[in-house]
Amino acid sequence: MRTLKTAVLMFAVVVALASNVAGAAPDPENTLYLDLKSGRVVIELRPDLAPKHVARIKELVRKKFYDGVVFHRVIDGFMAQGGDPTGTGTGGSGVKLPAEFSNEHFARGTVAMARAASPDSGDSQFFICFAPAPFLDGKYTIWGRVIEGMENVDKIKKGDQAANGQVDQPDKIVRMRVAADVKDEPNK
Repeated sequence: MRTLKTAVLMFAVVVALASNVAGAAPDPENTLYLDLKSGRVVIELRPDLAPKHVARIKELVRKKFYDGVVFHRVIDGFMAQGGDPTGTGTGGSGVKLPAEFSNEHFARGTVAMARAASPDSGDSQFFICFAPAPFLDGKYTIWGRVIEGMENVDKIKKGDQAANGQVDQPDKIVRMRVAADVKDEPNK
């Protein structure tokens, strides 16, 4: 009888802790607001997985680097890629980052750094997964995940499958902000 009471008590504690974690407000310093024409996307940053990438992304966001930048490569059912100020897929901020691969899995809403063939070639381009992509696990640096507004990511204009997702007249990032820096800016 005592073990049953102990088990019930332990279950109640686990449920209480889980609901507390699930209901906890995200850390504003590690939360991004990505505003698209269709609405806001909230991204939880993952400095536990990729501290250098998170620091660089926040630095670029605070410089308003991403404002007006297009999603130049969008493959339906796979991902939306942006972050190139030239809109061609060949540009960046000029600072290459060393890879910070992790054991985290690529799920719907995962945000990761795009790169060239070299693992240490990530710069400012990133992508958001529309669906799980286990073939990317351990090969790209995950630095965040969408926690709200994935329906707005789903509305990003898709590219031509025959042209590797290249988008004609692509959708733009209206603006991107660190939540801690947002005071009375309206939600766009």
